[in-house]
Amino acid sequence: MRQTLRPSDMTLQPAFVPPTRFDDPAAALTQVRAIYDANVAHLRSCLQRFVAGETDAPAEHETAAHDGRPGQRPRHATAAPHARVRACYPFVRVRTATVARADSRLSYGFVAGPGTYETTLTRPDLFEKYYLEQFRLLLKNHHVWLEVGTSNQPIPVHFSLAENDHLEGSLDAARRLLMRDRFDLPDLTAMDDGIANGTFEPGPGQASPLALFTAPRVDYSLHRLRHYSGTAPEYFQNFVLFTNYQFYIDEFVRLGHAAMTSPSAAQDYVAFVEPGNVITRRAGLAPQPGDDLGVAPPRLPQMPGYHLMRADGSGITMVNIGIGPANAKTITDHIAVLRPHAWIMLGHCAGLRNTQQLGDYVLAHGYVREDHVLDEELPLWVPIPPLAEVQVALEAAVAEVTQLKGYELKRIMRTGTVASTDNRNWELLPSANVSSTPQLRFSQSRAVALDMESATIAANGFRFRVPYGTLLCVSDKPLHGEIKLPGMANHFYRERVDQHLRIGVRAIELLRAQGIDQLHSRKLRSFAEVAFQ
Repeated sequence: MRQTLRPSDMTLQPAFVPPTRFDDPAAALTQVRAIYDANVAHLRSCLQRFVAGETDAPAEHETAAHDGRPGQRPRHATAAPHARVRACYPFVRVRTATVARADSRLSYGFVAGPGTYETTLTRPDLFEKYYLEQFRLLLKNHHVWLEVGTSNQPIPVHFSLAENDHLEGSLDAARRLLMRDRFDLPDLTAMDDGIANGTFEPGPGQASPLALFTAPRVDYSLHRLRHYSGTAPEYFQNFVLFTNYQFYIDEFVRLGHAAMTSPSAAQDYVAFVEPGNVITRRAGLAPQPGDDLGVAPPRLPQMPGYHLMRADGSGITMVNIGIGPANAKTITDHIAVLRPHAWIMLGHCAGLRNTQQLGDYVLAHGYVREDHVLDEELPLWVPIPPLAEVQVALEAAVAEVTQLKGYELKRIMRTGTVASTDNRNWELLPSANVSSTPQLRFSQSRAVALDMESATIAANGFRFRVPYGTLLCVSDKPLHGEIKLPGMANHFYRERVDQHLRIGVRAIELLRAQGIDQLHSRKLRSFAEVAFQ
């Protein structure tokens, strides 16, 4: 939703760029980049002067606020004793008057029907390939102009800072308070998930959304990713593995460093990135500018991220989300803005069937959602369907790595419902009221395994239209007396972590090889879906 400024506001900002039509995606992106770069440079310059103690003398290129009318000529600013500093995001808009339908096999790249659609855009340096593809599909499927111009949505000053900028930290309390009067700060009303949740309704005369996320929502998540994962957003890859145990990360780090020692690494991996933006390039590849800036943190962040990178961004990111659905929701809320092609949960679970053995695998094809962290955004009556492409890849990877096929594969893997709970000690709940015990509910749901994260990750994948899957490994069987004890757990970890991780990596390689056009599913589209992937 774009904000309208009052003409009386004394606001210093770059020259307003009215909407310009384009029929070439590269030219449209060039305009997006020019608008974004000019506005961010303006904010950074004004903030640097503010930190240095200067007041309100504007630079020559700065102009007074506009009200957003296309074609309006901005008024030149003069110094004001209490002038605000403002910069705005670029936006892209399409208008169509036809009901012509795009290829029915597509899962994105077309608008739902006649009307006007637009979205604000950010970080064209990071999303260059993504924006180009979305622009190309809109032009191909609708044969309409792309309109690009300056929106009325302010860029919060915090979102203009570069990766290693921390200017605000040098301000005293009074100066930090004054910042609120001079600069736009993050506005939560401009970054809610109403579009993704399907609850957003445009007002009279307002354009329909073109993307799931507004530019402020994207910027907010990019900054949160730095905080939670300890790595910059540009290192995240298009395929993501989640785990709930550090043992898997230790093995992924070993795998990543091994891939970097070979000049001809399989799968074309070019770099391995660890928390603190510590970068290891593949043997034989020259260092890149900025590689030397990475420093391992004194302690790991809350959900450390590790990135086995390919030049085209289709490598593998692995994140240790720790234990619990809150972490699972938090990290997927933010990774979703990067529009990954798939995310998969690899973790431990409790086996609920007597016939299961420790180390057996569970391929989830349904979920019991007792995690409760998404109940408001995604009601419990909404089914979370299995996605055939991901299911087939996971099963094929298990068969390939274990060398078991057909009926023999059933000895070590079950396909079924996974229950996720927010109560780690669910086994200790009183059992006097048999009609309401977790065991009864899990039995009625036909659940074969239980954890605390998988349903959350799958449900958020459904909510954000990110293909998802779950392959768990049985580490204990509390209903049958096999609880997780140190000796038993250590033996299990040695036996299974390496194999489980190799299965997850192989599944991603299979998904990547089949192509993203087949991976993205029409199952995840709503009635009036946005055009951007």
